[in-house]
Amino acid sequence: MISTMASISLDGFFEGPDHDIDWHHMSDELHSHINAELARFGTFIDGRRNHELMLAAWPHAEDHPDWPRAMLDFAPIWRNTRKIVYSRTRRFTEWNTETRTEVDPDEIRALEGDVMVGGNELLQTFFEHDLVDEIRLYVNPVAIGAGTPFFRKPNALALKGTRAFDNGVVLLTYGRR
Repeated sequence: MISTMASISLDGFFEGPDHDIDWHHMSDELHSHINAELARFGTFIDGRRNHELMLAAWPHAEDHPDWPRAMLDFAPIWRNTRKIVYSRTRRFTEWNTETRTEVDPDEIRALEGDVMVGGNELLQTFFEHDLVDEIRLYVNPVAIGAGTPFFRKPNALALKGTRAFDNGVVLLTYGRR
């Protein structure tokens, strides 16, 4: 199964202007939930910019003992999981990472185990190739008014589940119709 998860605003934005995400609401409960969900995936697929953000934090999280426990718990999940990064400008090989330049739908469909795709630009390409089986939207209780929309084209989805978290974030899980 190919899944994606994203925090979005009430008005449907993935990130604010200038890639701003400090409006994301996070709590120990939500981060622990996300850790448990991500730990079951065999491969993480990201675009270059998203992977660079991950590289800035997770390889050496233990250097930050003041970080919340849930953040420290995520670091080995990220480090130990196979990663495929799509980039035309940079090659990545560290931390179980392979680099590709173009999405090959047949290669993606042939991956074994559950796959998580992240990075909004790459995700749009996955949508165009009809590669996403499940979408988990963590709707934050804030309207930001502008930014990068999560959906850029209509998508007909079937609601599979909901869950509310202690910080006001609501998870909406969708699958194919």
